[in-house]
Amino acid sequence: MPSSVPTFPELLGAAQSTAIHLEMRDAYAVDYEQGPFADWRAGFRHAPEDRTSWWRPWLDLIHETVGRGVIVRRARVVSEPVSEYTRFLYDGTFTNIAAGEQVRWLPRHQASDIALPGNDFWLIDGHLIRWNHFTGEGASAGGEISEDPTAAKLCAGAFETVWERGTPHDHYKII
Repeated sequence: MPSSVPTFPELLGAAQSTAIHLEMRDAYAVDYEQGPFADWRAGFRHAPEDRTSWWRPWLDLIHETVGRGVIVRRARVVSEPVSEYTRFLYDGTFTNIAAGEQVRWLPRHQASDIALPGNDFWLIDGHLIRWNHFTGEGASAGGEISEDPTAAKLCAGAFETVWERGTPHDHYKII
């Protein structure tokens, strides 16, 4: 990843009011997730009451960010029936919620009329975009930073439409 792309601690550390994240893939093959995904496929599930077993640096970062008053929201556009990987994400989302993130799910067929960006993204304070690029197989292809106001407006509008139509995690039932 180019050095001009801030780390997530730097990116979220700079957030003043909002950090929104839109995910639109049905599977991600990110190297650090292969172990947990394989464990999940073998039947492992985190026990919500055993926080020390699943709390990780990412959740610390979200918790600290929310603790500073930043609203962190994540929306996922998913195909239904959902993929096995989406089931894995769904089962672990309680950890994001525990850290202070708000999460909603939108079935892809309800997003057909939304102008969506071509890539997943984080939008910080409505103006700083971190594009997340992936290969066709779902592996990370790095990130890119943009402050293009037209792209930021597209991202903000797309996210808000997905958010309005989406179902909060606690009410979304996977099929």
